[in-house]
Amino acid sequence: MKVKLRTDGPIMLESNGQAKMTKNGDETPIPGSMVALCRCGQSKKMPFCDGSHVKAGFKADAAEIEL
Repeated sequence: MKVKLRTDGPIMLESNGQAKMTKNGDETPIPGSMVALCRCGQSKKMPFCDGSHVKAGFKADAAEIEL
């Protein structure tokens, strides 16, 4: 799995389709091989990115982690 923090944008998770998200004790598979998670806190589709970071003027550095 790769975790990419995009410059001024979301957290991108790239996996083989076996990643799971846990919320309130429930595990939900993350569909597909790539998903964008909100990093600005403004998304109306939390925890997923809906592009709100652009209008909010969110600024953050890029980074990449491979697990």
